[in-house]
Amino acid sequence: MTIRPTHLNAYEFVLLSALRAQQLLAGCTARLPGTHSAATMAQMEVAGGCVVRAKGDAPAGARQCRWQL
Repeated sequence: MTIRPTHLNAYEFVLLSALRAQQLLAGCTARLPGTHSAATMAQMEVAGGCVVRAKGDAPAGARQCRWQL
């Protein structure tokens, strides 16, 4: 079980994790090492601060996936 960060409420954590899991299933590269399922990996990335919600219309980087976080 992944511990939710205190700066996110439960809804934000689940929503952000679900969007990141969709990215991972679509072929995006994981930001943490490991061979966990996409859902678990997404939760670990969000809890670890590797994934944050994008604000505005600025591109997030050179390689973009279908869903912007």
